Amino acid sequence: MKKSIYVLGLAVISLASCKEEVAPVDYAIVTGKVTNATTNQVLIASYQNRKEVDTLTLAADGSFVDTIQSPKGQYALINDKNRTSLYLEEGFNINFSADAKDFAKSIAITGTGSVENNFFKAKSEKEAKFRDGTNPYTLEEDAFKEKMASQKAAINSLLDGTEGLSEAFKTTQKNDNNYNYLVSLSNFERYHQHYAQKPDFKVSENFLAELNAVDITNEEDFSNSSSYKSLVGAHYGKIAGEKAEKDSMSYDLAMLKTIAPIESEVIRNGLLKESVFGITVTEKLDEYYNTFMAASTDEDQKETVKEYYTKLKAVEAGNASPKFVDYENHAGGKTSLEDLKGKYVYIDVWATWCGPCLAEIPALKETEEAYHGKNIEFVSISVDRPDAYDKWKQMVVDKELGGVQLLADNNFDSDFIKDYVIQGIPKFILLDTEGNIVNANAPRPSDPKLKEVLNSLL
Repeated sequence: MKKSIYVLGLAVISLASCKEEVAPVDYAIVTGKVTNATTNQVLIASYQNRKEVDTLTLAADGSFVDTIQSPKGQYALINDKNRTSLYLEEGFNINFSADAKDFAKSIAITGTGSVENNFFKAKSEKEAKFRDGTNPYTLEEDAFKEKMASQKAAINSLLDGTEGLSEAFKTTQKNDNNYNYLVSLSNFERYHQHYAQKPDFKVSENFLAELNAVDITNEEDFSNSSSYKSLVGAHYGKIAGEKAEKDSMSYDLAMLKTIAPIESEVIRNGLLKESVFGITVTEKLDEYYNTFMAASTDEDQKETVKEYYTKLKAVEAGNASPKFVDYENHAGGKTSLEDLKGKYVYIDVWATWCGPCLAEIPALKETEEAYHGKNIEFVSISVDRPDAYDKWKQMVVDKELGGVQLLADNNFDSDFIKDYVIQGIPKFILLDTEGNIVNANAPRPSDPKLKEVLNSLL
């Protein structure tokens, strides 16, 4: 009898050892349907990584399906002008539906992961109610802090009252909720200055005391909370500002040098990700490149920076400028860069939707007037998309823009824009009379240095 039991035991062990291992699920599935859609495309884009964008074609009935690898985080689901947020984790299998005619109100999410997504929907609605009425940044300190604290408490209460959420999810969201609260405190001084029209306002001594308790080395929170990441970035940004002033260094390079020694690879690479585009505006190209490459251990980041560096070397001072050909001229006809040879050329790359661009217009107009009759041409190149064409035409008239007003032939995908590696606007470029580059990152019109540079040339 004992022998029989022993043999049976061996058989069970044998069967167990031969059982096929189930690989852990490292993806999420999103199936959905958008009825009455005006376009047959749906985009699902990661908030964490701007390169992760899935473009899906709707079937005849408006349905779609997408599988997303290593998905944890927030995503935007976009159909034409309608958009909403999705939260995905490994193992989620959610079904999304909406009517494009009343998108926000008709959204329904079911399946594995629906509890988390419906929490975020309820959270968004609750936050919207807090934003109704008085702008909180116009309130005085105590009233502002009380309002933000009550919002934090309401979201925490919503978390505790939502059935089906895991304790791990609740903990992560409560941490993020607290970081959101702290970010609002850190923003209060400058936002109150603006919205309350008190440019000299300063917060009281202990107003930001709660920020002192933040541990800036928490890799898990850095990965899970954009607000925590913002607080960490602000911490190192303050140090970089002091370094820039002390060492007479540009802020972008000072920030890079401040990030480089961070011990945590996760946090260092995360902050370096925000500094990738800094190479496109730095005045110390080689130093920026070498510092970044030595600090980063993210091969994708390094490849991107290397690609930018190679292109930027081609537009260093002294090199012939890339050309633009037959750009539409607001005054009529077409204009090419070659048409401007014989004059210095100051180029402003802008768009009608760009707030910082519009803020430079008064200074640009004043500079144009100051150098009227000199051997310099002021050229503004709009990178507006085709659907903003009429807005561009009208804005030039309404704001009485001078100089040569041109429209790029393919917005940000125009060859001229890509050759200069323009990742953000406004962007200012100064060329000499032969079409060679004087400065691919010329001072803005509002910067007193611009007139110093122009006076040295003219």
